Amino acid sequence: MTHMLKDKILRRETGILTYGMTPPKETQSHEKMAEISQKQCERLQKLQIDGLILYDVQEESDRIDQDRPFPYLQTVDPTTYSKAYLSKLKVPKIIYRCVGKYTEEQLSDWIRADHEEERFSVFVGASSSHQEVHMGLPEAYALSQKLNNNLTLGAVVIPERHMKKDDEHLRMVSKIASGSRFFISQATYNVEASKNFLSDYYYYCRENKLDMVPILMNIAPCGSTKTLEFMKWLGISIPKWLENDLKYSHDVLDKSVAVSQQIFEELFEFGLEKGIPIGCSVESVSTRKVEIEASIQLVHEIKAMMDKKMRSSFVF
Repeated sequence: MTHMLKDKILRRETGILTYGMTPPKETQSHEKMAEISQKQCERLQKLQIDGLILYDVQEESDRIDQDRPFPYLQTVDPTTYSKAYLSKLKVPKIIYRCVGKYTEEQLSDWIRADHEEERFSVFVGASSSHQEVHMGLPEAYALSQKLNNNLTLGAVVIPERHMKKDDEHLRMVSKIASGSRFFISQATYNVEASKNFLSDYYYYCRENKLDMVPILMNIAPCGSTKTLEFMKWLGISIPKWLENDLKYSHDVLDKSVAVSQQIFEELFEFGLEKGIPIGCSVESVSTRKVEIEASIQLVHEIKAMMDKKMRSSFVF
């Protein structure tokens, strides 16, 4: 399984599918964590995913003036949670690392660990220019390349940032040069921003004879106005018309799932047409059971849709 994910990434394949989740809060007892992880394993074993993403959460209060809709609570380290509670889940784990939280020695030790195993990580930079960090992304990339050839590195891409600065594709190219082999986007609710960014990425790579690497567009159902506010706080760009449709819908979750599918399908078709290796990462930003179950169902539907469109397009 691990080798299959690495092969798909290195072959720059279309249609890679992952599921993302945040480990439980550190304050949970061992018994509660065992109970949570058991339910997660039961859900995830039924999914045909290429990898499981485990997020490394950081405090982001210095990123925005508004109060956080949900209180920040420290979560279990994703590597610890993966090894201690998810070992029975035989799917590659993609571990997020907010590199600014760690000293060079701490990050070096983590990169070197289990060096004989195939591992996957997404390095994340500071949430704002005001955040105090021990280490920046360029230094983290350099450490990874120097210390562990079996760590397949990914990075974050934020299409909405492209609307303001018009340079997200250049950030990507720079990260590829530093060792990133795939990208995962922030949750996508703005199809226009995503297509603009993908278009610039495509034409820049074509003009400069660069290979395009897989981009996993993230989609996340929104099941309540509270979740909607949290998504906006996280910096997820939700167009005003869509925000209104969600707020005034008689079933917010059902509406957001339908919209998420439509958005991803449009982006996937856009990628197929141009040969951009688009994949999908599904997550639930909420811990509510109904939203988690909706995200699981979304994985099944996205998988079926991608398989059907790739067969009809002869893209394998």
